[in-house]
Amino acid sequence: MLHAYPPTHNAGAEWAAHSLLRELATRGHAVDVLLSVAAAVDEGYELDGVLVHPFRGKTDPGQWMRGESRADVIVAHLENTARASILGELHRIPVVHLLHNTYDKSKQWLVKGEPQLVVYNTEWMRGDVEVWWRINRGDRPMPHGIVVHPPVAVDDYQAKPGDRITLINLTEEKGAKVFYALAERMPRRKFLGIVGGYGHQIIRDDLSNVEIVPHTPGDRMGKDVYARTKLLLAPSMYESYGRVAVEAMCSGIPVIAHPTPGLRESLGPAGTFCDRDDIDAWAGEIKRLTAPKEYPRASKAAAARAVELNPKAELDAWCQAIEGVAARGRSR
Repeated sequence: MLHAYPPTHNAGAEWAAHSLLRELATRGHAVDVLLSVAAAVDEGYELDGVLVHPFRGKTDPGQWMRGESRADVIVAHLENTARASILGELHRIPVVHLLHNTYDKSKQWLVKGEPQLVVYNTEWMRGDVEVWWRINRGDRPMPHGIVVHPPVAVDDYQAKPGDRITLINLTEEKGAKVFYALAERMPRRKFLGIVGGYGHQIIRDDLSNVEIVPHTPGDRMGKDVYARTKLLLAPSMYESYGRVAVEAMCSGIPVIAHPTPGLRESLGPAGTFCDRDDIDAWAGEIKRLTAPKEYPRASKAAAARAVELNPKAELDAWCQAIEGVAARGRSR
């Protein structure tokens, strides 16, 4: 149960969820996604073996709660977690929480929802939740959890890098003001801004060295965005992982990022980190990384990091965990 889904809704959490569900479909499981936002899509569709059903009304889940089509497992994230947990409890169907952030609401539903499995998108997130749990719910055991970093397959995003300095999602939280400040300071550099799938977009048309392109579906990012990008900027205020940073590294594109715990975990030693409030540092790193002698080294390190993050082992663990939850649910 999800609020929206690719390719009409292209955000990191939704593509991460799709990567997980796609793997289950590839391995022969029937996967149905029920949307909870009426405006998301008008008609149902299939994406990589996953069947996506449009929102019609609050009774939509009924078909999968009972009878021959009764679900073995309910998977939910973000705003649908509460409703999914209630439905699971009412119909005795195990529920799995996909955790994409460390917000208090997500943690509270780990307590109220009593999921049979929690999927953390990073090690730092699991550690953060463990500390919170010990402080707030130390009298109860934590739900079983595994870490599955948002799966990014190199072949899905690989392209020959271009010549632009790129920011994906032009919100203040993602760093739009940093992006425009750098473009103003470096008028001879070419900048590329990609309109995001959510949040208030800050669009400026007064800088001749900045090109703004529309929202781009995730399955076209390699061809339409990374093939035009030389450096990716990730000056995010909060980033639990930073999927687009990993996507860019698949093409050997170096990434400059604000040092959120998630971006430190995803980029590892291949990342370059600057505080989002230090524009001088960002401008200096752009100059350093694009120098003829430095860029090949940084590009090689980025590509090697993307390969290192091969998701196969974690996808295997995800499928095994889901199959285990389903088997235990059927034996109740």
